[in-house]
Amino acid sequence: MLVRTLDQITDTDADIKTPNWRSKRIILAKEGVGFSVHETTLYAGTVNEFWYANHIEAVFITSGEGEIEDLATGEVHQLAPGSLYLLNDHDKHIVRPRTEMKTVCVFNPPVTGREVHDEHGVYPLIVEDAG
Repeated sequence: MLVRTLDQITDTDADIKTPNWRSKRIILAKEGVGFSVHETTLYAGTVNEFWYANHIEAVFITSGEGEIEDLATGEVHQLAPGSLYLLNDHDKHIVRPRTEMKTVCVFNPPVTGREVHDEHGVYPLIVEDAG
């Protein structure tokens, strides 16, 4: 059994900070469970274009409000606490938080924690054995 708190992640190498968002990677590929779990905070007024070409991501909003735009269709969905979106087709999308948004994100395959978004918003696929 693994028990971990956000306080244990804060300001470690698993706490990724950018001008637009902060992601605390709680469970990573090294745990060997087939997915990763992150708490991600998106900052109010930012525009965040992502495309997880190598991962499926589910995102559950726990606080804050904003919107997500599907770049393939132009469809815009409102996001608020209790909303979940699933990028089940490697969907290119933009997230625009109106207020600070806290989310819980699950990735499959799991991320290692070393990924960095490229110029297209894509995480590379890094495979890591469970340790």
